[in-house]
Amino acid sequence: MERPAAEPGAQPRANGCSGAAHGALRNGYVRGLPAPDTQIHHIVHNGGLYKKPFNEAFEETPMLVAVLTYVGYGVLTLFGYLRDFLRQWKIEKCQNATEREEQKDFVPLYQDFENFYTRNLYMRIRDSWNRPICSVPGAKVDMMERVSHDYNWTFMYTGRVIKDIINMGSYNYLGFAQNTGACQEAAAKVLSQYGAGVCSTRQEMGNLDKHEELEKLIARFLGVESAMAYGMGFATNSMNIPALVGKGCLILSDELNHASLVLGARLSGATIRIFKHNNMQSLEKLLKDAIVHGQPRTRRPWKKILILVEGIYSMEGSIVRLPEVIALKKKYKSYLYLDEAHSIGALGPSGRGVVEYFGLNPEDVDVMMGTFTKSFGAAGGYIGGKKELIDYLRTYSHSAVYAASLSPPVVEQIITSMKCIMGEDGSTFGKECVQQLAENTRYFRRRLKEMGFIIYGNEDSPVVPLMLYMPAKIGAFGREMLKRNIGVVVVGFPATPIIESRARFCLSAAHTKEILDTSLC
Repeated sequence: MERPAAEPGAQPRANGCSGAAHGALRNGYVRGLPAPDTQIHHIVHNGGLYKKPFNEAFEETPMLVAVLTYVGYGVLTLFGYLRDFLRQWKIEKCQNATEREEQKDFVPLYQDFENFYTRNLYMRIRDSWNRPICSVPGAKVDMMERVSHDYNWTFMYTGRVIKDIINMGSYNYLGFAQNTGACQEAAAKVLSQYGAGVCSTRQEMGNLDKHEELEKLIARFLGVESAMAYGMGFATNSMNIPALVGKGCLILSDELNHASLVLGARLSGATIRIFKHNNMQSLEKLLKDAIVHGQPRTRRPWKKILILVEGIYSMEGSIVRLPEVIALKKKYKSYLYLDEAHSIGALGPSGRGVVEYFGLNPEDVDVMMGTFTKSFGAAGGYIGGKKELIDYLRTYSHSAVYAASLSPPVVEQIITSMKCIMGEDGSTFGKECVQQLAENTRYFRRRLKEMGFIIYGNEDSPVVPLMLYMPAKIGAFGREMLKRNIGVVVVGFPATPIIESRARFCLSAAHTKEILDTSLC
């Protein structure tokens, strides 16, 4: 996919926006690519919030590609209606979930029309997802081969294992997802001592000394007063946001926030308003309106205003404009909830996330959330902040009161990997992993740009979306890469806008230059 060159002399504007020479703007992003000898520098209105250039690019979908993409979906839709007609008249075998004859008068359990996309579009390329692996998700994986004889409605396993597939899809940013080394040995030792499960909640008989050790370590790692660990990353968001805000509160959420944040906001009962992705003008307008107008009808002041953002957005590869968000949060006396699921371990000179990446004070973030499922090669999540906040969550968080505790071997995996990143294991291995990830990220992104592909996101983000656009390319790209022993994640509508389908590469410190070159070639 060729990337159009920018017109000479075009200058970036404040908040990362480019001039009209780059075409239409989208949510404050630079759309075009500057000349090879220039950089897109982030310029701010209110002083030097950024200590280094903040480079992000999101190119406009070419008009011809957009038209062809819509035509492709249109053709698929027409054939979908034709096939549904044939199924209704028993001309084609119907394999999707339908109501039984004796239940025809019931309110339907399966919403037939809502499943139209799944039946007629998704099913054609379903072989691109849910591929079962049978090894550690390291730099390379082993995958079970499967085939389908009914156009992806069902799959059969051949019994063959495809060996040494380059893994470009896992969130194994620092390479700790492995079955050898210090982490594996420590987890195995704890498994023999504590067992695999705790069989209780933290408030009952499930509070281990290992949990206490982990939480103290997290607090030191983040530079906050206290922290609490949870057994599931998704539940860390969805179960804790309702404990922090409720009716009479206002949540300002980035439009591209993860489903766990969206669910948590909805469960809270608070009023939710959406601001354009990473667009500080949109966020500030909502903050101003919230303070000026207050709650609907009554005009009473909001009890709390909570801003929800992520460190790295996993589908866009963009990094939150945290210095500006904090500046607005302080200006309008609101609270900030930062989800560092993808940024913790993956950003910053010592892997302490987006706060360290920008050189900010952790105390400026009210709620620091993150997961252990990516950089630490484990499971679960955490919340860090003031001691009063954590003490409150220990009592009122549903995930703390009702959910089972973290498995002891998983806790030990987190402790060992975190100490390694911090250098407390007596080695420099963790620091080298953080540096290797940064080098791999810059190298891979640079090579893709040189090859003429359109890629999204920040130059320092290890999540690299490569734009495919057309629906036929989604399945074709995933299959062709697998033929070359490369495993990638392909994403389309509704997970992305309909004309912005993409392949998403996730880089790891475990990837060598040879592995990256093989993937690029």
